[in-house]
Parts: sequence; C-alpha cells; structure tokens
Amino acid sequence: MTTRATRGPRRRTVVALAVILSVLVAFVVRLVDIQVVSADEHVSQSLEHIGAGSAIPGQRGSIVDSGGTVLASSVMVYDAQLSPQVIMLVEEKNPKLPWAEASDKIAAITGQTGEEVRALVSNALAENPNSQYAPLKKGLNTEQYIALRDLGIGSYLSLKPRETRVYPNGAVAGNILGFLDNTGEAKAGVEQLEETCLAPVDGEETYRKGKDGVVIPGSEKVVDAVDGGTVQLTINSDLQWYLQQMIGEEAQKQGAKGGTVTVVEVATGKIRAAAEWPAMDPNDLDSSTPETRYSQIFHRDFEPGSTFKAITAAAAIEGAGLTPLSTVTASSRETFPNGAVINDAFSHPAYNYTLAGGLIDSSNVALSKFGTMVSPEVRYDYLQRFGVGQKTLDFPSEVSGLLHPVSDWDSQSLYTTTFGQFFTVTAPQLAGAYQAIANGGEKIDLSLVESCTGADGTVSEVKKPEHEQIVAPQTAADLTRMLENVAVQGGNADRIQVPGYRVTSKTGTAQVSDGNGGYKAGVYYTSMVGFAPVDDPQYVVVVTLDEPTKVVSSAATASAFQKAMTQVMKTYRVMPSSVPMDALLPKFG
Repeated sequence: MTTRATRGPRRRTVVALAVILSVLVAFVVRLVDIQVVSADEHVSQSLEHIGAGSAIPGQRGSIVDSGGTVLASSVMVYDAQLSPQVIMLVEEKNPKLPWAEASDKIAAITGQTGEEVRALVSNALAENPNSQYAPLKKGLNTEQYIALRDLGIGSYLSLKPRETRVYPNGAVAGNILGFLDNTGEAKAGVEQLEETCLAPVDGEETYRKGKDGVVIPGSEKVVDAVDGGTVQLTINSDLQWYLQQMIGEEAQKQGAKGGTVTVVEVATGKIRAAAEWPAMDPNDLDSSTPETRYSQIFHRDFEPGSTFKAITAAAAIEGAGLTPLSTVTASSRETFPNGAVINDAFSHPAYNYTLAGGLIDSSNVALSKFGTMVSPEVRYDYLQRFGVGQKTLDFPSEVSGLLHPVSDWDSQSLYTTTFGQFFTVTAPQLAGAYQAIANGGEKIDLSLVESCTGADGTVSEVKKPEHEQIVAPQTAADLTRMLENVAVQGGNADRIQVPGYRVTSKTGTAQVSDGNGGYKAGVYYTSMVGFAPVDDPQYVVVVTLDEPTKVVSSAATASAFQKAMTQVMKTYRVMPSSVPMDALLPKFG
C-alpha cells in the first residue's frame, strides 16, 4: 500500500523523467533536422567559405646550353619596405637598437647610406604622419634577406619574397633567349617558344573556415606546385660569346648598323651559335631598344644575292644536264630578248664562262643564261626545296621570307631570280640551304632545342627533324667543288682562308628596300656563307652585315667569316683537311 509519503517522491521522479524524455526527444528531432532533413542548408549557413585557400607558386624552369651551362633561371628575391609610424612608436620605448643606429646597419646591407634610409622614412612621415609604408630596396638576395632578418627589427621592416628571372651570362644569346615582362609573361625568344616546358603549374592550399574565420580542423588540403622543366639548347655558349664579341667588333669596324653569325652543324641541322650585334641583355631591358630585343637572325629577311647562285646552278645541273664545265658567252652588260637589262658588278668583255667560272666571278649575266636553261617553274621548285619562303623553327617573330609565285615574275625578275633577287631569305634559311649542299644533298630541318627535362627528371625529346634528299649526291658534290673554287679563286680568296682546312664560300650583296617599293642608293646588306672542311663537311657559317659603310660590298664580311670559321674549327676540334683539293676548275671554256 502506497503511503502519502512515498507517492510524492515517485510522482516527482516520473515528472522529471517525462521532462528529460521530452527534452531528449526534442534534441533528437532537432539533430535529425540538422544532420539529415536540412543538412545542406545548415552546412552552407555555418561555413563562410568552402574551398577557400591560397595558391602555392611553382618555379619557372631553367634554360641551359648544349653543355648544361645555365643561361636563364628563376631565383627568389626580396622587396624590403619600412613602416615609418611603427619606427616612431618603437623609438618612444628606447629600443636596444635605436633608429639612428638601425638605419646605418640597414644601409650597410642594402648598399645605401644611412642618410638615404633615414630620408625615406622622414619624407614618408612628412607626407603622412601616420604612414605605414616606405619602400626601402627591391630585389635583395637571400644573403641580404638573412642579414636584415637577423637585425631583429621585424616590427617595422617587412621583406616580401618574389620570383625573378636572371640571365647569368648577361647578353650571351640574349636575343635568342628572349625575356619576360613585368607580369612574368614570356614575350620573346626561347622563353616564349618553350613556354609549355618552362612554365610551372601552381599548387594550392585549400581549407574550410567557419563564420568566425577559424579554419575547421581536418579541412586543410595541399596540392603541391610543379616546377617548370629545364630546356636544353643546341647552342654552345662559349662559341656564342666569342662570336658575339667578334661580330660586334667587325660590324663597328665596317660602320654597319648590325651584324650576325649563324653556325649550323652539317650532320644534324643543329644551330650551334646564333650571334648578333647589337645584343640584348635580358637582365637590363631598359638598355636596349624595342628593335634590338628580338632576334634579327630570325626577324630580318633580305635578298640573298649571289649566295643563291649555287641554287640556280643546282637547278641547271639537274634540270638541264649541265656540268661545272658547261659554258655560255656573257658580257658585263647584256640586253635579253624580252628587253631585260642585266649587269655584272665589274666591266669585262664577252667571256666564254664555264658554270664554275660564272660562280667564281659571280657573273649575273652568265647565271642568267645558265638559269634560264630550265623553266621558271623548275627554278621556283628548287628555291622551295632549299627552304625559301618557309620558316625554319617557327621561332617567335621569325619571318618566312618572300617567294613570289612564277605568275608574278616579270621580264626583269625572270633573270634576277637566277642571282638572288626578287625573293628574300633569313640567315637560318641561307644556312639550311648550304647545310643540304654540304650534307650530300640531304636537307635536315634546323633545330635549336635539344630537350625538355621535367621537374621529376623525365626527359622529353623534341620532335625529330625531317630529312629530305633535295638534290642528288653528285649534284651536291659538283656544287661543293665549285664553291671551293670560289673560295680559292674568287676575289676574297686571300682574306677567307683558314689554315689547315679546305673551305667553301659564296658572297652576297643585296640592295636594301627604301620602304616605298624601291632601293636605297649605295646601301647594301652583305653576306657570306660557306662550310668546312670540304673533304668532310662539319659546319656551315653564315655572316651578315647590315649596311656597312667602310666597305659596301660583300668583301666587308670576309674578315668576320674567316674569324668565325676558324673559331668553329677550334671549338669543336675538327680535324684538319687530309685530302688535297682537286685540280682547279677553269673559269673559261
């Protein structure tokens, strides 16, 4: 029997349990609502950002030469800035390192004077008493960063890191390497050509934050950055350096606006040097002009002149069955049946020129007669075979040259195209044409890049160059023999000989456009091309001078050509010629 004394506590217990149960049921219902029914809504309300975070920058890859010498790389530098207001607040507390002393220590590290550093702060405060910013010095290296950090003045000295591009060899191959603009975008040269290899892939650090801004534990995710790859070039930086110094001296000696030297390996088509003057230092763009920031070797085209008489000879040998001893009668000035008037560079009576003699004396009249023994269509085909009108590498800013269709050839250009006028080429195209002659008639596409090595060490070889037999081996042999006779019997023979080596050569003197459809009077773009050794061709050398004034003919390039070829033979330790030259070819029949 329940007494009154026991009924009171039991009732209170039941009521308490009921209340607790009700509360628990309410909590469960609310929990189900939060985690199941309205989960998406509540998650979105509770989070300020989903996937918030920051980028992790990767480092741009390096560019190295054929031997691994670094030509371009990215390094971390630091931009230092001061907080003038904080400096004044610190000074009020009598710091261990007073501002007068700290400013001197800062200056000793940054290469400034204490007065200069103090003036930066005082000037900033004069403009704004609450100034929080005064730029100190940009581009400090790691050693300077550590020295400044160790001063213990981080309360008012800020060091912000940034990546910058450096070119350890300065202007060496600068025009070929190219440069980056202020935003880090590649604007020219290999930097732009190989952007896919060099560019890094930025990583990312992501996380979730609540409304209070606190990162939610366990929500952090990090995707590491992938650094850019290393581009290896075919360029030999030591040879490049020498040739840049040399062509700069020769161009200035001849009073020229500029000059270039291009070296191509015969057996591979690899460009071993692409030197030019004026040269651009990518470390100091402000010291160059917009025109000199790009490679003139690839950007400038010109009429090749007599250097392409060898290609006319190739067309005549294969298209008309001529030999080096085939003859035509040619005076120094002749009027052709269609009314065209052709002149030679020197006055002479009617000579019974051999094909070899026409090349040796560089007779425009003789080559006009030899060349027109085949149809214009055949000659056009041979110009295309030898690379006229086609880019060599698709290098940034590279021009393709100009090759007019036969339908545009008039009575004069029908003949001038036989001696290198009415079409234009670049120095690499000229080098490629002679590479084919030196290589037994097999033309190999030129190349400038060896490989791309990724940050993980994976090496990606570049696309293999195309090979094409564009003339018969015997034709190439005949051309080689005639070009050697040009080097031995021509007007520049004494100035271009390389002791111990048999050399070929051919000069070119091109008129310069005045921009209005005509030519500048008395102004020329001169060139010389050849290869060595004749008995085992290894390297092609092309030298150009832009509007030389001391000597205006192609003889202006003779000294530079001889020096360039000599240095190439030394650099690659090419064995001297061991087979004597064949008997001299006669100039006249």
